[in-house]
Amino acid sequence: MTSPLPDDSVLAERGLPPEAAGRVLLIACGALAHEILALKRRNGWDHLDLQCLPANLHLWPDRIPDAVEAAVTEHRDHYESIFIVYADCGTGGLLQARCEALGVEMVEGPHCYAFFEGVAAFLDRAETEFDAFYLTDFLVRQFDAFVWRPMGLDRHPQLRDMLFGNYRKLVYQAQLDDPALDAKARDCADRLGLAYERRLTGYGDLEPALAKAAKGEFSAKIPGAR
Repeated sequence: MTSPLPDDSVLAERGLPPEAAGRVLLIACGALAHEILALKRRNGWDHLDLQCLPANLHLWPDRIPDAVEAAVTEHRDHYESIFIVYADCGTGGLLQARCEALGVEMVEGPHCYAFFEGVAAFLDRAETEFDAFYLTDFLVRQFDAFVWRPMGLDRHPQLRDMLFGNYRKLVYQAQLDDPALDAKARDCADRLGLAYERRLTGYGDLEPALAKAAKGEFSAKIPGAR
């Protein structure tokens, strides 16, 4: 039975350990825990196990490749295959290179905003939407922890126009059709002084990526795995 999901602050700071109850391990960002577990339930992917690394690694993207490697090294002897549920996420190609060296595969795309919207659709918009600031469900719920406080806006609100002066709108990529999250996202836009747009993206490219992992269409069987 799947354990209760920790709250967002735990996912942000500590992540989620695997249950050792599957053949395929997903090593993911804590910001994706809700979505991955929802897709597991919806599709009956009981053979997928999930480990989440702390979501706050996104505040220091250079730390992500080492954290992923440590998780792969720790668990690779206990699973038939491992799939990394991160996009590039600001690592400048370093995560992709590390995954290739480790013999594991990862989600395609520059970041979760792209794969939630669909990488092709997101890249099509890129030239005309360079002035958009994006939030997902997790980032709406954790706006203060991941945006407001790290940028110093809680202490120096005058920094807002300097930091966000080149942005025109906040785009909320909604995974769930939740009026409460919509209202909170709109408030985030107001606090940043940006126009507001909501897009109900659902899970985008995340679901087909996990479907391939579930079918064993990604990484080959790990040498020495069970």
